[in-house]
Amino acid sequence: MASALAITNLSFAYPGSQTPAISDISLRVQMGERLGVLGPNGGGKSTLLKLVLGLLPAPRGTIEVLGTTPQQAQREGLVGYVAQKQEAELRFPLSGRQVAALGVGLRTRWWQRLGSEERKAVDDAIDLVGASAFVDKPIGEMSGGQVQRVMIARALATKPSLLLLDEPTVGIDPAGQQQFAEFLSSLVRQLRLSVVLVSHDLRTIAAGCDRVACLSRTLHAHTSPQGLTPQVLAEVFRHDVAAIFGDLHVHAHKPEECDVAGVAAPVSLTVRGNGATNSPPRGEA
Repeated sequence: MASALAITNLSFAYPGSQTPAISDISLRVQMGERLGVLGPNGGGKSTLLKLVLGLLPAPRGTIEVLGTTPQQAQREGLVGYVAQKQEAELRFPLSGRQVAALGVGLRTRWWQRLGSEERKAVDDAIDLVGASAFVDKPIGEMSGGQVQRVMIARALATKPSLLLLDEPTVGIDPAGQQQFAEFLSSLVRQLRLSVVLVSHDLRTIAAGCDRVACLSRTLHAHTSPQGLTPQVLAEVFRHDVAAIFGDLHVHAHKPEECDVAGVAAPVSLTVRGNGATNSPPRGEA
């Protein structure tokens, strides 16, 4: 099966940094697949997206986007990108329709108005995401879920084959996250899209993705959502916890080690540095 995204032995360090932002990453996204990239803040998720978008060079390793380079894929409009919500953008005096048109507008010369084909592409994208009823409101007056749909319409108006989503459910409650997962599944079916969804939220990843890449500078797992064992999650988010409690060694139970009543065996947290050990009582782990 052809790959929408193929990354091999990819490493990247920002200038002046002694520590790589990501190290020796290899993963593949098949056509029509939804890959979730799960990891802590500062774990390299946004850096990975910038590399796939061609915004950063890839001095070590290779990236193929739909069989070509990231830069060429961008020039051909093969990749749609939805960034994290920016408050500054919401203060622009623009309607949702105008914001949705910005994506195709970037592909026309600055003095040209959108042609009928570009306007139809924008209207089709707005209809597809279910934003027609509110898209003519000012973008700053919309709810978080409405803004999210407008931004996705903007990304889809260029008719991409690969859609990149950076923390798309920030500020959305659990019920809205589930609705987003169902909405994303519908888009994938209708448009035969391939999706890379970056998030630090486990619920978003588990509900909306076929496979999961666990990233904390290096790749800790590349599996199905059902393969996210406590050991994997403990290792991926270890540094987040260490920032609060100090360096931790986390010994998490395996799924088959749950007792008969379905209560997990305790998780042992050993804090290095002050010699303290915290083993929660059964039922509190």
